[in-house]
Amino acid sequence: MSQSAPTREVARRVFASEFNDAGYTFTESDDERAPVYALLPTGESSNRVFFVGTLTEKEDVGEDSEYWRGRIVDPTGTFFVYAGQYQPEAASKLRDLEPPAYVAVVGKPRTYETDDGTVRVSVRPESITEVDAATRDRWVAETARRTVERVAAFDDEGNEYARMAREEYDLDPETYKAAALSALEDLDESGDELAGDDAALGDAPDGSDPAGAPEP
Repeated sequence: MSQSAPTREVARRVFASEFNDAGYTFTESDDERAPVYALLPTGESSNRVFFVGTLTEKEDVGEDSEYWRGRIVDPTGTFFVYAGQYQPEAASKLRDLEPPAYVAVVGKPRTYETDDGTVRVSVRPESITEVDAATRDRWVAETARRTVERVAAFDDEGNEYARMAREEYDLDPETYKAAALSALEDLDESGDELAGDDAALGDAPDGSDPAGAPEP
């Protein structure tokens, strides 16, 4: 394999409460094709995200062609995903799914500024997979751990993205730690066991493989 072969960004695990506050985006080079990153308020860059929740609503909001909007809820809030002709597999999945359903989503953050200056954050899904409750609980446990780790490292010297977060957001990272711990408390007994099982959480960077696919 060529060493110059492109690699995909790791898909960060993040709860909805933090993701929806990640309205600042940036690139790390002047190349017009450079990846665009969302800045997570806990001090991490995110070109792709991975989350699991309950699809509670779906709607075709397109005019000339199908353009599906999905509302996906995790223990901390709501993700909105949008998929159309440029995301055919994800759009097809949204068309076929019947809410309520547990789903795992890998996708790219998108931001949109409204007329009143409010920045709204959504996800352009690369993949949507129907999963079971155990997978959802495992994701909650893993994501809580990753969130707590990011908050713990927020004040570390040399944490470039935390410095950016302090400059761009007037937000207390401890808020997201509290949300993560609350999400853990909401898990049933099996979820609590996963939260303390280091083997179950895995050792991949940020809890996902480089392709960002949900772990089996």
